[in-house]
Amino acid sequence: MTILIILFGTLILFIGIIITIQPKVIVGFVRKRLGNLQLHIFAVVIRIVIGFLLITQSDVSRFPFIIEVIGWLSLIAAFTLAAIGRQSFHRLMTWAVSMAKHYGRIGGILAGAFGAFLIYAFI
Repeated sequence: MTILIILFGTLILFIGIIITIQPKVIVGFVRKRLGNLQLHIFAVVIRIVIGFLLITQSDVSRFPFIIEVIGWLSLIAAFTLAAIGRQSFHRLMTWAVSMAKHYGRIGGILAGAFGAFLIYAFI
């Protein structure tokens, strides 16, 4: 199970690097799919899976309390995204994409750092 967390951390690190170097790649990908139900479902499901993995595997990490808290935050985010509905999700994503022009690179650095932290916590 920890290998899944390490793979997820690697993916986040890679996406963070891409956003930092060329934010239009990821932002354009998301912008094209804003109206898709699949994006909303993916956002919810991935947070549930990651939250569950982080909570159940927190005891084998270097930072068990922090990892467990992140896992619970992921589950809360998943249930919140599920509860707000498609229209509100669409507005949230539209707002986030609009902010990417000004803050995309900062977000990419933070995403990369988070991915690196997950990798470090479970290696």
